[in-house]
Amino acid sequence: MNMKIIGTGSEIAKGTITNDDISKLVETSDEWIRERTGIEQRHVSLGETVADLGTAAAVKALENANVKAEELDMIIVATCSSELALPCVACQIQDRIGARNAVCFDLNAACAGFLFALNTAYMYISGGAVKKALLVGSEVLSKIMDWDDRNTCILFGDGAGAAVVEATEEDKAFSFVQNANGTKGNVLACRNRNINNPLYKEEETGKYVEMDGPEVFKFAVGQVPVSIGEVLGKAGATTEDVDYFILHQANLRIITSIAKRLKVDMEKFPVNVNKVGNTSSASIPILLDECNRNGILNRGMKLVLSGFGAGLTYGATYLEW
Repeated sequence: MNMKIIGTGSEIAKGTITNDDISKLVETSDEWIRERTGIEQRHVSLGETVADLGTAAAVKALENANVKAEELDMIIVATCSSELALPCVACQIQDRIGARNAVCFDLNAACAGFLFALNTAYMYISGGAVKKALLVGSEVLSKIMDWDDRNTCILFGDGAGAAVVEATEEDKAFSFVQNANGTKGNVLACRNRNINNPLYKEEETGKYVEMDGPEVFKFAVGQVPVSIGEVLGKAGATTEDVDYFILHQANLRIITSIAKRLKVDMEKFPVNVNKVGNTSSASIPILLDECNRNGILNRGMKLVLSGFGAGLTYGATYLEW
């Protein structure tokens, strides 16, 4: 059994912070940020939660797919910034949309999260356990940013993207590779709650994102072309067969460097990082929905999706639209 995407949706946080706004918070400038990241603005929550944004994106995806919530067999939410340790965001969305027949769980692969959710759904569907699934990437990263750290606060934004997938007997291409390198996990990390019990109490530490930017950049531009090459080889395809590369929107310089290494024209790399910043697990589905609704995707087109992030997690998927 194969799998295809039949609908997409997205929701961006209501607040907007421009580069000029950030220059009033930390020592930076619009020119400095644009030159190094390609970002012009990012959206931040005005009270919307990960579940709020994810639900709004999910509703739009279901409408786009012409699927009712009760038809869903599964909901997977990719996030690294949920407000609640439990219940999971997928269960919160299930309750809000009335998807009473869906099995629900979250996964955390950071910026590669949606890609991992997509590949996980494929395994369930190809194994015959699931027929329709809702995949959501949703983040409110603004609450885990140190707004005094110019190396991180300039990059990230809040939003959600979603896709509905279903089983099909059509001969649809779908191949993926994914991996992780935990030995490099410290280059992008965020502390959670400290141990605090009657027998042991940890010293309080910061709970904001900390990142070694140069290491992340080197990892992304080195590993992503390799992952894309691997998935194309697995699919028996080449870069010339690919209509669009839907990459995690971390940094415009990373994307252009990857395109250069692959020797592929930037016209095949849609970009929206300038408008929304790095939205982690929401990045790929937000861009996918934008491309879908702008009408640039036609059935039968071949796409490569690739994500990379904290963990370090990474991978690529080759699929037919």
